Amino acid sequence: MSAAEWQTRQELAACYRLAWHFRFTDLIYTHITARVPGEDGHFLINPYGLSWDEITASSLVKIDVDGNKVADSDYSVNPAGFTIHSAIHRTSHDAAWIMHTHTRAGVAVSSLEAGLLPLNQIALQFHGRIAYHDYEGIALDLGERERIVASLGDKPVLVLRNHGLLTTGATAASMFNTMFYMERACEIQVATLSMGQPLRKVPADVADHVATQYQSSMGEEDDVLLEWAAHLRLLEKIAPDYRD
Repeated sequence: MSAAEWQTRQELAACYRLAWHFRFTDLIYTHITARVPGEDGHFLINPYGLSWDEITASSLVKIDVDGNKVADSDYSVNPAGFTIHSAIHRTSHDAAWIMHTHTRAGVAVSSLEAGLLPLNQIALQFHGRIAYHDYEGIALDLGERERIVASLGDKPVLVLRNHGLLTTGATAASMFNTMFYMERACEIQVATLSMGQPLRKVPADVADHVATQYQSSMGEEDDVLLEWAAHLRLLEKIAPDYRD
């Protein structure tokens, strides 16, 4: 394989191990996928049946846009689980990386009519950056793919109502950074609402101002890469075999 593919494999395996570490997993279900550089229509996905703490660079499976294996592998894939990812990969060149989760906090927020509320500084980084897609059932209908893409539009985050969260990125670092803070925002919202006290809402003009501040500073690529490097140093301590 090319050096670019091997680098992508290592970064994708790192995403799975980090998701396991931060408890973003749903046993063997949901996926993180990446486009294979230089190979039109080819993607990497987790081997079906492996826990995310077992995934390594070499165990990832190369598939086409329909979820069919295009390279030898001892592992199978879950084509039905790739429906959501394939919808976006097929049409968005910016979404080289896609992460989908079913966490407790993420599903809880996806089940609220209002979705993510602008209640705190972390949530405000997503103000105006989240799209929503109404629940249509388990994602087995290929016809839903066009509607998923239409719902996502140009946003980096898609809340799949009554289902979970999805983030996209041009790099592993940007995709994972977005999911990490989206999950954190959902966890904080669940904790806040559980207190049963009156909410201190952020005024709309302040929410707009903070969102602009985030866009002009915290989203800088250098900051995201520094954070990603810290994540990789963590893996070197707790799970260095992700690179195998």
